[in-house]
Amino acid sequence: MESTEFTLDKLREDLSGLSPAEHGFTYLDLECRPQSHGRLSGWILSVKDLNDVAGMPTTLGHAERAYVAEETDPLLQELIDAGALVVGKSAAPELGLRVDTEPVGLPHPDNPLYPGHTPGGSSGGAAVQVARGLLRAAHASDGGGSIRVPAAACGVVGFKPGGEDLSVQGFITRSIADTATLHGFRPRARRARIGVLTDPLFAEVEVAPHMLRAVAEATATFEGAGFETVAISPYPQAAATFEAFQHIFSRRLAGLDFAEGYAEWIRAKGRRVTDSEFAAARAHAAQLSEMLAQEWEVDAILSPMLAFDPPRRGHFLALDHQANFDEQTRWSPWGSLFNVAQLPAISVPWPVRDHPPVGVHLGSLTLDDASLLGLAQVLHP
Repeated sequence: MESTEFTLDKLREDLSGLSPAEHGFTYLDLECRPQSHGRLSGWILSVKDLNDVAGMPTTLGHAERAYVAEETDPLLQELIDAGALVVGKSAAPELGLRVDTEPVGLPHPDNPLYPGHTPGGSSGGAAVQVARGLLRAAHASDGGGSIRVPAAACGVVGFKPGGEDLSVQGFITRSIADTATLHGFRPRARRARIGVLTDPLFAEVEVAPHMLRAVAEATATFEGAGFETVAISPYPQAAATFEAFQHIFSRRLAGLDFAEGYAEWIRAKGRRVTDSEFAAARAHAAQLSEMLAQEWEVDAILSPMLAFDPPRRGHFLALDHQANFDEQTRWSPWGSLFNVAQLPAISVPWPVRDHPPVGVHLGSLTLDDASLLGLAQVLHP
């Protein structure tokens, strides 16, 4: 796939007649021009509407939070300096707090594969733009599955790099090669022992048969390529990991000046986390990757990304806050493990007969980012 397939003129043509719910943009500037030339010259990107690009509005997923940014976030400036052209902002839920994309006072993007249903979140606008073929790639971020959930829901590629925090920035793309280019990685495949995990980790939920079938077929693909696979089960400390995730995730919202609804509920949860609980959560996260490697004795974990197909728009927000949170976890009961462990993970689309593609998920225990991308290319060349 060449960047010449994605031009401003082509984007203008493709956007003609699409509503904000269909294209996923909260802001568009089709008159912009590249500021420099470099390795990303010709790439047209959107930026998630939680991050700043100078001169563009940032809403943080809530119309009343909107402001015009004076500076560009460092990672985004690096992309621009490398020649990438940022044409606008992609929709996200308020503060990126949910796995749907229903910002307050702004249009709610629709899933191109499942009309009337959520595209997932929190990087839902980005996934819609890539899935519709409007963009070759879109900037995104992931603090609990927010790149990988919408990628799986919309049938595209979502990679969460390793990092030093619960949340990291990345991209939703149409290919692993494009992901590697944007991150500056060179994928390399090496021998790896793969654990296959289909039992939910962090919630009780019945996993849809076609999700299980996709993982079984992906397992067979790995075995056919000469990789060793082994079935694994949830580890004994899974409940402690999910508690650590909740403490770290909510504590960072404790200092919000303005919050209401679901955001206020998360803020209140964060304010109840004590210093000792927060320290214990961070300590658990720090030793999690080593503990998992010893427990499972594998290099990577293969699982579904989602337990069932995307629900209708409004499904999560129709629930009370605790039930909303619980339902989000049931939809994606594996992904946040790799946020707590600060390890790379990726969702790739897998074809399913008489059904839109579904996301199969690979998370690393011992592999670096480039090696995980190389492993994922076995499933999605």
